[in-house]
Amino acid sequence: MAEPDAKNAGLSEDWAAMLEAEAGVDDQDRVLNQDEIDSLFGFDASAAVSAELSGVRALINSALVSYERLPMLEIAFDRLVRLATTTLRNFTSDNVEVSLDSITSVRFGDYLNSIPLPAILSVIKAEEWDNFGLLTVDSSLIYSMIDVLLGGRRGSSVIRIEGRPYTTIEMALARRMIEHILDDMHKAFEPLGHVTFKLDRMETNPRFATISRPGNAAILVELRIDMDDRGGKIEILLPYATIEPIREQLLQMYMGEKFGRDPIWEGHLATEIYAADTEISAVLHELELPLSKVLSLQSGDTIMFDMTPSDPVTLRCGEVDLTKAVMGHIGKNVSVRVTRPLNPPRVTMAAFEAMEEKADGK
Repeated sequence: MAEPDAKNAGLSEDWAAMLEAEAGVDDQDRVLNQDEIDSLFGFDASAAVSAELSGVRALINSALVSYERLPMLEIAFDRLVRLATTTLRNFTSDNVEVSLDSITSVRFGDYLNSIPLPAILSVIKAEEWDNFGLLTVDSSLIYSMIDVLLGGRRGSSVIRIEGRPYTTIEMALARRMIEHILDDMHKAFEPLGHVTFKLDRMETNPRFATISRPGNAAILVELRIDMDDRGGKIEILLPYATIEPIREQLLQMYMGEKFGRDPIWEGHLATEIYAADTEISAVLHELELPLSKVLSLQSGDTIMFDMTPSDPVTLRCGEVDLTKAVMGHIGKNVSVRVTRPLNPPRVTMAAFEAMEEKADGK
């Protein structure tokens, strides 16, 4: 019986060596497990929605949320902060501080899914731009504003009530506050262009406040409103399609960057133009002849013009026809008498402005 045991022991050693060799091969061509695949592509089931993206998913999403910087938009909302601070102080008769938290670019669908409920979503219309925006007021600010307006105690923490719809009084007070903020937005954007923001409707369900396609890019502005130890946030979302009419103004680094004029330089240029010399030709008649006939002209040949002495001639400067005139003579000099006003210019100021904008773009 000892001999079979030795034989089995030898077989066990051979199997162990074979398994170790196969394990070495597997280390070189190892297959990734599910966790490693999720990490590579940026998917993490345990991570929250607010977690930063990584991997291939981050590369894909980065192109969708990129945006160009609009310097004048930041200045407009800085002005809104100052105006809203004064307005809300007068509205509440309390110490109110408004601050600008951030200006970011988001996709409309992502923002709509990230709104913490309950909240009031106000659909605002920019009448002159013929488009819409969103103004979201969170529940903590609504309850804080109601406490201040209706004489609530100071220092009490705001209780967030889940699942309860807003009452008529709460909606009416929130509407008044939103209308004050929209009036301040009108004043803040007035240097960039005349626009009136009107409250179109108020919703509590984000699905009823859809004003753009989910994949469209938008500007998200977060305002923080503090009233002593109470307060909340207001978020203003403007799709890029809404601010497109004033995009050129928003790209400026300061007001009047491209639209300013120098009256002194314009007056000097006009004076020099009026004093400049120019050459005017009086064209009696124009006739088209074959090239063979022109090459065969000799001294004494006559070319017949289909003109009479009383027919008008054309006054021309360069290649531009100015007006019509009648030929005559004063003493020994040939003269022309202008018979009608000058022709209107074909090049207008709009053409010059278009050329200037094209040059600035280059």
